[in-house]
Amino acid sequence: MNGIVAVVGRPNVGKSTLFNRIVGKRMSIVDDTPGVTRDRIYAKAEWLGKEFMLVDTGGIEPDSKDVILSQMRMQAQLAIDKADVIIFVTDVTSGVTANDADVAAMLQKSGKPVVLCVNKCDGIGEVPPEFYEFYNLGLGDPIAVSSVHGHGTGDLLDAVFENMPEENPQREYSEDAIKVAVIGKPNAGKSSLVNKIAGEQRMIVSNIAGTTRDAVDTVIERDGQEYVLIDTAGIRRKSKVNEQIEKYSVLRAYMAVDRADVCVIMIDATEGFTEQDSKVAGYAHEQGKASVIAINKWDAVEKDGKTMQEFTKKLEVDFSFMSYAPFVFISALTGQRVDKLFEQIKYTYSQNIRRISTGTLNDMLGYATARVQPPSDKGKRLKLYYMTQASAKPPTFVIFCNDKELFHYSYQRYIENQIRESFGLDGTPIKIIARERGE
Repeated sequence: MNGIVAVVGRPNVGKSTLFNRIVGKRMSIVDDTPGVTRDRIYAKAEWLGKEFMLVDTGGIEPDSKDVILSQMRMQAQLAIDKADVIIFVTDVTSGVTANDADVAAMLQKSGKPVVLCVNKCDGIGEVPPEFYEFYNLGLGDPIAVSSVHGHGTGDLLDAVFENMPEENPQREYSEDAIKVAVIGKPNAGKSSLVNKIAGEQRMIVSNIAGTTRDAVDTVIERDGQEYVLIDTAGIRRKSKVNEQIEKYSVLRAYMAVDRADVCVIMIDATEGFTEQDSKVAGYAHEQGKASVIAINKWDAVEKDGKTMQEFTKKLEVDFSFMSYAPFVFISALTGQRVDKLFEQIKYTYSQNIRRISTGTLNDMLGYATARVQPPSDKGKRLKLYYMTQASAKPPTFVIFCNDKELFHYSYQRYIENQIRESFGLDGTPIKIIARERGE
């Protein structure tokens, strides 16, 4: 992931159209994973093989009935604080306005790289004469763009990547290190866990939810294995997201999931499972990451003989869409069962990168289809010919069949369960791709 690019500008200059144009087909607002909805404000985008996160600050309009300028200044300030490169969008049809000049001065003072986009240059051939007055903003060469027709967006993204800071090359950990993202709601005890493990105060730990604003990395070694712990800003409920910085915090958490090999999803035992937890878990599941669910503050729960059993049962229902993820009951405060958590992290990672030989897979496939006949529809029966593993992280299997339409979700689930029964693969999602012969 190459950094955060923020789109700033007045209302109606075409920020969202530009945003959708850059993101293209990959804009996912909803997904079929239960509990996973996407906010429209940020998305992953790609240019010449490099990925980056694009943020549409137009979505960050404050609730107050405030004047346009103060909104713009606030958005610009947020972008200045959090983004690596800023795209400042203006409108050629309205020329340079006082608000544009004001925000340009602010962006200029910040010293952050700014790419000036003059939108709505929709004609072909020479740019309109009004285009040249945008040089007066003092932000360097403007780039003429038509976000409706798409021309100029390539030059715009080239300019963005010229200004993108280099990724930090001096890594302080080895290639074999397992990257672990600790994710969950604010105040679930993420920083306390990382501190307990690291044995020193690496992060500011306090009881104020959302103290950790950005992801912080801690490198540790346990039993000869190196781990990089990525502590992330907590992910809050949407209704609480009035404090705009939280939008960026959620974004950082998603980016941490993208970087990680294993996600530790932290649940506060005193509060139980919330909708917010399902969002994070859903994102990790969707990205194919190995996951461990850590139930923290277990020492603070009043228990009798059945408490853990009942709690586990309830969580199994809540996390039904990722039934492969193991549960570990811990206390970050006392260090209780933290060793067990590490065993699980190491084990689920080994499962996520596992490869299974084609011969063994096809033996299993033969057994599975003999045990439960593939479904048929209107007299035509599904035939599964052959199966192979295409990739790991997560384990992805390609099955060749006579008709993809017949390979229903329920039978795919059955095959997935058979794979798990035969080969384990605990703690990691599995992807199954159906292909017809000749594809």
